[in-house]
Amino acid sequence: MSTPRLGIPVLVLAAVICGLLALPAMASSQARIVRLSDVEGTVQIDRDAGQGYERAFLNMPIVQGTKLWTKEDGRAEVEFEDGTVVRIVPNTKINFSELSLRDSGGKLNTLNLQEGTAYVNFEGKKDDEFVINFGRESARLTHPAHFRVEMDDAEATLAVLKGSVDLQGPSGSFEVGKKQTATFDLADNDRHEIAKNFEQDPYDNWDKQQAQYHDRYFNNSSYSNSNYPYSYGVSDLNYYGSYYNVPGYGNMWQPYFAGPGFDPFMNGAWCWYPGYGYTFVSAYPWGWMPYRYGTWVFVPNFGWGWQPGGWNTWATIPRTINPPNRFVTPQPPVTGGRQTVVVGHPPVMPGNAPRRVMITQGSAGLGIPRGTVRNLPDISQRVATQGTATVRTAAPTRSVWMGPSSGSSSRGMGSSGRVSAPSPHMSAPHSSAPSHSAPASSSKH
Repeated sequence: MSTPRLGIPVLVLAAVICGLLALPAMASSQARIVRLSDVEGTVQIDRDAGQGYERAFLNMPIVQGTKLWTKEDGRAEVEFEDGTVVRIVPNTKINFSELSLRDSGGKLNTLNLQEGTAYVNFEGKKDDEFVINFGRESARLTHPAHFRVEMDDAEATLAVLKGSVDLQGPSGSFEVGKKQTATFDLADNDRHEIAKNFEQDPYDNWDKQQAQYHDRYFNNSSYSNSNYPYSYGVSDLNYYGSYYNVPGYGNMWQPYFAGPGFDPFMNGAWCWYPGYGYTFVSAYPWGWMPYRYGTWVFVPNFGWGWQPGGWNTWATIPRTINPPNRFVTPQPPVTGGRQTVVVGHPPVMPGNAPRRVMITQGSAGLGIPRGTVRNLPDISQRVATQGTATVRTAAPTRSVWMGPSSGSSSRGMGSSGRVSAPSPHMSAPHSSAPSHSAPASSSKH
């Protein structure tokens, strides 16, 4: 009879110990990472790594504590897992003070606009909460809304483009509805007025164009979006590449123009983040989701392709299966402290202005329909021939860079005249084994 009595305290103690041991894992599971999805002009980032502000580039992770600062010619876009997007225009400072997860799965987001202008397109779900603080006011979102908030030394305004926004501040709580503007006098205890209209801002068109890009290409794929548990990066996958049913391997995604020599890990940078260490950041404009989740697989006569999956794991080092001979899997730097370490060619920077290209002739073998528009690097050769397709550059559009591939020039054109793409960013997470028997023993993790 004494055994059960002795066993109860032991079991309780064991349960407490297990709970304490689980705390770090639980804490880390509550942290979230979102994506710097567009960078134009001069944008500075503080990764909360003790290095202060430095040059930001496409696909850098945004974690809790990150700060962004756009200079006079800078613009940036941050994409969240659920498709929520925040865009900031020149001379804006914003701080991501909270990016966490409730036990229920709801997402908590708190941003502080210190100065400048931000556009928020909130697509959150029922349990999600999004707060943007500006001055002494807080805009709290629990349902979809699209709005613009501006703040300077004397005045702040919030204009609602879609939905409605609940505000809390010194004068209490109130709602700002669609096509209404709330103006706050920062010198007079945030005394506010609400107008039943809003003035157009010079950057409204840019915000609209960015939103249209995501709306148009999010569902434009042969791969069902129901297979993605996250929305960030999906539009870029649909825009820059396609899924192929590869015999013995199943559905695999590959970027357009990727030939046998395409190397998904050629260009990028290793960035250090507190709690995560070095993380590989890709230079490809589509280089977010394929380096966060799933596995890169090398298939003879097809080249590198990405198999989606492993959605519960975020890895900092890419995972590969069946790499070709003498292929070196990306590994984090041994030295370098907390500095950013560039791999191959530099990541996306101002000056690598992208160009929009139009396939003007037949596109046999390219997997791109005639008339399709794609963004490619700003190349010195204005007209390039790819087999039966002629590519002509047009006016710059979205600020993205497809970088050079192995053996090509730094301007994105190889000696063969093939328009090339750069290499990936962040690491691919550990997913379940792909549906084939290719050996994985040569992979380095």
